[in-house]
Amino acid sequence: MSGSSTNSDDTSSLKKSIKPSQAWALALGAILGWGAFVLPALRFLPSAGPLAACIGFVLGGGMLFFVAISYGNMVSKYPVAGGAFTFAYIGFGPTAAFICGWALVLGYICIIALNATALALLSRFLLPGVFEVGYLYTIVGWKVYAGELAMLIAILAGCGFLNYCGADLVGKIQVFLAFALVSGVFALFAGSCLTDTASISNLFPLYAENKGPIASVMAITAIAPWLYVGFDTIPQAAEEFDFPHKDAQRLMLSAISWGVLLYALVTIAVAVVMPYPELLQLDVPWATGSVAKMSLGNVGSVILAIAVSAAIFTGINGFFIASSRLLFSMGRAKVLPAWFAQIHPKHQTPHNAILFVLVIAVSAPFFGREVLNWVVDMSAIGTVVAYLYSCLAAYKYMAAHPFEDGSKKGKINAALGSLSSVICLCLLTIPGSPGAIGSESWIALLVWCALGGIFYKTKIGEFTSMSRKEQTELILGCSSRPVFFK
Repeated sequence: MSGSSTNSDDTSSLKKSIKPSQAWALALGAILGWGAFVLPALRFLPSAGPLAACIGFVLGGGMLFFVAISYGNMVSKYPVAGGAFTFAYIGFGPTAAFICGWALVLGYICIIALNATALALLSRFLLPGVFEVGYLYTIVGWKVYAGELAMLIAILAGCGFLNYCGADLVGKIQVFLAFALVSGVFALFAGSCLTDTASISNLFPLYAENKGPIASVMAITAIAPWLYVGFDTIPQAAEEFDFPHKDAQRLMLSAISWGVLLYALVTIAVAVVMPYPELLQLDVPWATGSVAKMSLGNVGSVILAIAVSAAIFTGINGFFIASSRLLFSMGRAKVLPAWFAQIHPKHQTPHNAILFVLVIAVSAPFFGREVLNWVVDMSAIGTVVAYLYSCLAAYKYMAAHPFEDGSKKGKINAALGSLSSVICLCLLTIPGSPGAIGSESWIALLVWCALGGIFYKTKIGEFTSMSRKEQTELILGCSSRPVFFK
């Protein structure tokens, strides 16, 4: 796939510059964002307990293994940008592709903004009062300051500029940051375990006190799509791989495995220093930061700051790649305006898509962190829908090619990935489920669906008026690649 549209003079090939280590770092950084450091005391320990949380990490990661395997199978057969958007088209046609793209793009961009606002939280912990100047207003309990907005805008603009200059530059930075992130987590875990007050007895009760073991485990398993979203940044950048596409599957599985380990290490590090029920009762702004300082002193605060900053920046970069390539693919398919499909003649990046992502991401912090949390919770449903479409498309491909190597195993993995997606979808949507999203997130979801419906009615006609051959040429680069919708 050349990356160029069949009728475009203002686009050229996406540069094939992403190395395996860079793709892995993009995925891991997107998986392990700010949440890994703030959620242990806010969600993991209160709703599950240490052991149940770790079991939930493993089960959730294992479920998404099957999804990642299906993604890897599809990437090796269809090495183009777009990820789930492309796979949904292959299996189910333009409407499914639009649903997947529309579901993912908001979630990706809002995770960029949510990671950016985490820098404001970090600055409030490490540098209290420095950026909390120029109070503007309060929205759902979150105070918005001009100083913090200026900091966030500058940081996002810098990340946008790096992405504008090329995925190879971002990839090199991402590898360095991923190393800092992993090292910081291991240092935090070692410091907590070696402190004088550390004890296995501090990890009891192993499950949440107000629920049984199974409910405790499921409370974490239910949010697996949110915890590990980011491994799919690899398929989004498939056209830019400077390595065999069959390696994508191994890289995604490795990134998820490391995500499971690092989530568990941070959670245990927070719980082991003192009896964690007592820790949860302390009036501290950030339990993970307090634990780091208790175990390692000021050095612990520095180590944690490095790890968290690396997590934030790797998350921002990973989702910049994912969201801009998704928009590029949708623009090339004419599901979005062709403006999104333009590629910079020098840097060979989708510069207009990157600019759009930057504008949306910069505007998001003005709405406050809590509102962004609602949107991200809502976007977990869109993520699961994309996973389901991708796994079903992989199943269709394997069923249509029964004599290919690994076809039978691929069908089983795709079926298990589909089942995992359905289970996660049920846990997110059924009232009373341990992972059910809140009413505010449902409202955000309905608003986004309504906007999608309007956009679909006004834009999709141009795409559906084309022949299947023309559609396939736009999305896949050639009309000879098989598609499976009627």
